[in-house]
Amino acid sequence: MAKTTSKLVEKKYLIPFILVTSLFALWGFANDITNPMVAAFQTLMELSAAKASLVQFAFYGGYATMAVPAALFIRKYSYKSGILLGLSLYAIGAFMFIPAAQYQEFSFFCISLYVLTFGLAFLETTANPLILSLGDPKTSTRRLNLAQAFNPMGSLSGMAVAALIVLPNLISDKRDAAGEIIYHSLSEAEKADIRLHDLAVIRDPYVMLGLLVLVVLLIFVFTKIPQARGQGVKAKNSDTLRRLWTNNLYRSGVVAQMFYVAAQIMVWTFIIQYADNLGIDKTTAQKFNIAAMILFLTSRFISTFLMKYVNSRRLLMYFGIGACAACLSTIFIQGMGGLYSLVAISGFMSLMFPTIYGIALEDVLAEDTSLGAAFLVMAIVGGAVMPPLQGMVIDLDTVCGMPAVNASFALPLLCFAIVTWYGWKAYKELE
Repeated sequence: MAKTTSKLVEKKYLIPFILVTSLFALWGFANDITNPMVAAFQTLMELSAAKASLVQFAFYGGYATMAVPAALFIRKYSYKSGILLGLSLYAIGAFMFIPAAQYQEFSFFCISLYVLTFGLAFLETTANPLILSLGDPKTSTRRLNLAQAFNPMGSLSGMAVAALIVLPNLISDKRDAAGEIIYHSLSEAEKADIRLHDLAVIRDPYVMLGLLVLVVLLIFVFTKIPQARGQGVKAKNSDTLRRLWTNNLYRSGVVAQMFYVAAQIMVWTFIIQYADNLGIDKTTAQKFNIAAMILFLTSRFISTFLMKYVNSRRLLMYFGIGACAACLSTIFIQGMGGLYSLVAISGFMSLMFPTIYGIALEDVLAEDTSLGAAFLVMAIVGGAVMPPLQGMVIDLDTVCGMPAVNASFALPLLCFAIVTWYGWKAYKELE
């Protein structure tokens, strides 16, 4: 075990580091105010779990669509230009919730989220490699873990808005004495009035978010962002792609990242459905989501500290094993014990995204970093593909004699097994 003595953030980079780190909180807010909307739309628009999960397909599909174009834009212009365009697209997507609520079309909401995540793809493709470059390469993975710790702070804010402002004010989630949702038994005229009210409740936080993003955009317009390592170095895209493809650690990292993001989105999206199967209403269930995020945030700071003493690759393997164990408990323990296990998974997920990201880019040339970062961001498409599959399993009601929602967590279990394999594989390469 080697103790790192290099400075985590040098004084000359402190202001840019703080500003770029604020972006992590901004996309964390968008991620986790959106997760509970799957359950909200499922009830309000009377959709199946699989169709409601198209919210996540649209949200994370935006990353898959725009990550590579974002990298090419950054290579041609600059990281600051990427941030400004990303914030602009973020705001446009948020403001599109105004006509979406007016027309009451589920597909319009999905398109709004799709555009919003075009902006997030630009921000993630820019911010992650920029943070890695703001200081000593020896501390880059720790520095990214520190910056990523502010992502769950934004996520907690998004969850709090969902739990305290959105979900409690949704008339469609009111239940009778038996715990059944009243909305489904109402007339079409009564449902129409409720839809008008509830969609306005969903719309308003996104509009406020759009205004906040515009303020951040103005701050960046007047702030100097230092040039990252490799920025301005001309390299052919074909040469970069060839080097990335032949880099086994990087290539495997993209695969691991795809499965990690899929697992993360499934775990956080379907906490509400898991709790609903136990008779818990959406507002109360969202509190378990918040508890999971608090655990995630706390564990992120702990793991960042541990990386001073334990190799990040080895730590990734250990946390992967822990996530698999908690996932097995979620599947086979029915009742509150299973729900507590589901919350516990978040503690093990905490270091995974930035650590996989940092390890994958360790041996990538500086001039290849922006395009390399794009494919790691594009791997977020796992969050678009896997949740609808889990939704299909949940719609079955029962699987092998157990509640389908329990059995559906076999999908995150598979994903965590792949992450654990990557941690083991990366660590063995050091020996």
